[in-house]
Amino acid sequence: MGAGDWRALGDAFGLAQYGVNLETLPPGAQSALRHWHTLSDEFIYVLEGELRLRTNDGEAVMSAGSCVGFKAGERNAHHLVNCSDRAARFLVVGTRVPGDMAFYPDDDLQWSWTEQGRHPAHKDGRPYDGSDERPPPAGGS
Repeated sequence: MGAGDWRALGDAFGLAQYGVNLETLPPGAQSALRHWHTLSDEFIYVLEGELRLRTNDGEAVMSAGSCVGFKAGERNAHHLVNCSDRAARFLVVGTRVPGDMAFYPDDDLQWSWTEQGRHPAHKDGRPYDGSDERPPPAGGS
């Protein structure tokens, strides 16, 4: 995803039902692998800079004041890419629903819940085993 700064603002207040994250992406970085959630909603608000939102429908430019939301269960995979020559900052607000799974249509990765917590797995459900086989980095949004 490239270098970037990601701060979980809601965690400082003990928020458990939703997360609030402030992300800064330098030129050339992306927010996460393109993904969608089964049970959690996501809302993104751009504070400064310019980003490209990539979804199943294509690309759209987002700049300061732009926002977009993704409803839980809608299979519209998305992420943000900074194609500009300066840093961009945005807020991500998302619900925290136990049992939520994220799917990554472009990568062999999904997140699933077990009794031990949230774990990365292959698309076919096999867990990554922790050896040299490592899951792709999932990123923040």
